[in-house]
Formats: sequence, structure tokens, C-alpha cells
Amino acid sequence: QVQLVESGGGLVQAGGSLRLFCSASGNIGSVTVMAWYRQAPGKQRELVATVPSGGSTHYADSVKGRFTISTDNAKNMVYLQMNSLKPEDTARYFCNVRGRRFGALRDYWGQGTQVTVSS
Repeated sequence: QVQLVESGGGLVQAGGSLRLFCSASGNIGSVTVMAWYRQAPGKQRELVATVPSGGSTHYADSVKGRFTISTDNAKNMVYLQMNSLKPEDTARYFCNVRGRRFGALRDYWGQGTQVTVSS
């Protein structure tokens, strides 16, 4: 059974930093993409950052220059370094891993970790 567990969220003042962690376990297959999404109350889930296997990172315009996604493929870990946090970054952050098994792609999600930025 595949399991994604996020950690590292919390309450931080505007301008502060947080580092999110996501650990993936189970038979994901061949990982094709690892990503972070977020969802604020009353809003749709949105892509924050993504890194395809062997490809270049991509960031939402709202976080470019402030957030950095990185991975440790050997450990199936994905990280999100968040600097210069703003109140509008407040949301629940979800880890996403897309894996390929027997030719089929499947998305896996964690339960999320809450990030709250106070002004």
C-alpha cells in the first residue's frame, strides 16, 4: 500500500521560512513526477511546484524566487523550502507523487500539512 506522509508545517510570521517534508513508501512503481500542491479554505487546490523525473522544476508564479522544491529519489523524499512567506501562502500543503506501474500512471496524495502565515 502506498503512503505519503507530509510534515514540517506550522505557524510562522510573514517573512519567515518553513521546510516541508514528504516521505513516500510502498510500491509506487517508476516515479515520473513529484510535486507540492496547496489548498486554501474556499479555494481550489493549486499547483505550487513540480519536478518531473529527469526534468526541470516548475513553480507557480506566486512562489517563484521564494520556494524551492527538491527530491531525494533514492529515499522517495520530496521537500519544499519556503522562504519570505506571505499571509497569502496560508493553506494546507499536499505532496503528490505520480508513478507508473504496468504501463499505467497513478497519482498518490498525502493527507497534507497546514501552513499558517501571520501578518
